[in-house]
Amino acid sequence: MDVFEATTNPFGGIIPRPSALPRDPATFEAGLAASLESWRGRGFKVVWLELHVNRAALVPVAVGHGFEYHHSGENYLMLVRRLVENAFVPPYASHYIGAGGVAINENEELLVVHEKGRGSGPPFYKLPGGALHAGEHLVDGVVREVFEETGIETRFVALACFRNQHGYRYDKSDIYFVCRLQPLSHEITKQEEEIEDCIWMPLEEYYDAESVSFFNKLVVRAAVESPGVVPTEIQGYRDPETVEVFLPTGTVELFAGSP
Repeated sequence: MDVFEATTNPFGGIIPRPSALPRDPATFEAGLAASLESWRGRGFKVVWLELHVNRAALVPVAVGHGFEYHHSGENYLMLVRRLVENAFVPPYASHYIGAGGVAINENEELLVVHEKGRGSGPPFYKLPGGALHAGEHLVDGVVREVFEETGIETRFVALACFRNQHGYRYDKSDIYFVCRLQPLSHEITKQEEEIEDCIWMPLEEYYDAESVSFFNKLVVRAAVESPGVVPTEIQGYRDPETVEVFLPTGTVELFAGSP
């Protein structure tokens, strides 16, 4: 039986080409057994087996040969099989990434939202924001989220602080970035599906409100009073389309010419 067509990675991993795998479970099982024997003999440490939904019938066969689930996407399941005991298998993505925007207008009013589903108590006002999309820059994501929830257009100014929390959705961790934004419009158009209320609240009223948590007051004050770090382009550092760097203002100029 022919060994499955595959590529390798620099860490002793072998990766069968998903589209070249047979669809018939019996044919797949015979090929998998031959491939595992060959790969083990050639010194590979880990097999990464990606099965698309059109090959879902192959999952029980793979599990029967010692494969374990590693992660899944909308259209595929990734399984892994160690060929060497205790071979290192890097974990899959462990965090959600979210961002909230501190947008303060010329009247010293803070843009805040009260989400639906908060019960019948007094309004709980918080910063507008939400989760970033896959492949989306932080700068673009927070501006988009604020606009979607409030209709307010903004410009990113600086990253003020962030919070790392564990035990979030699906038992993953969550990093929440607080960003200072400059409002570019004033007329609110709230998102009807998720937002119960959206207002410009005087900043001092927000600081004094009993319904606002100490954490929320603290991060807003940090965004107001701290210069934070700003998006910075570094010449020659990968591709700005895929990498964001945040540094204190003037850092590149300060170290320009340093050995």
